Amino acid sequence: MDTGVVDQACAILQATNDGDDLSPPHLKLLESAVNGFLNEAGMAAFDALCLDVERGYKKPWLHGVENLMIDHVGYVKWKGVTVEHFTPSWAYSAEARVQAEEVGRRCRLLEDRGASPSMLTVVWKWED
Repeated sequence: MDTGVVDQACAILQATNDGDDLSPPHLKLLESAVNGFLNEAGMAAFDALCLDVERGYKKPWLHGVENLMIDHVGYVKWKGVTVEHFTPSWAYSAEARVQAEEVGRRCRLLEDRGASPSMLTVVWKWED
């Protein structure tokens, strides 16, 4: 076991609320690094994550959709409010990207109309 990697991983966990503030792919990257499962490209990504955390980590948007994030159990949030749920193993697929873009579109439309995005307004009672 590489103690340098473990020390870096511990520092990342301490800086990110025990990993709760990391995106799911970043948490998986950290886990793979600690377990020694990364190739050269993976280690480069881990090193970049270490630098990102040192500089003040900001969780990336889900599929690049501004204001849309996902937590570790799959709840998709718009500006911190739950608006959808994705199965975590599916959440980063190409199909999920299309759905995330649609969720973002709906949330923007609702805000433009003066309504608050929520699970109810975005999914259950959506009217285009």
